Amino acid sequence: MSPLLIITIIVWALSAIALIVLVLLHSGKGTGLSETFGGGMQTSVGTGIIEKNLDRITIVSAVIFIASLIIFMLIWPSAGTLS
Repeated sequence: MSPLLIITIIVWALSAIALIVLVLLHSGKGTGLSETFGGGMQTSVGTGIIEKNLDRITIVSAVIFIASLIIFMLIWPSAGTLS
């Protein structure tokens, strides 16, 4: 295995875990893990900023995940090809 392949697999796995966690942190229709951490607090100015940052971090994680999949596809050794 080449070092680039190992690094790509590690980045892919970490971004997949981060993406799962970040999606679960988003608040849905009044339920979700972000609502659990916030308790029954009313929406304040700080909550909007936190949600915007959570959206941005989730998008960055998704882009890293997709980019690592594309790199993974390009460098994966094709040992089982038929002629």
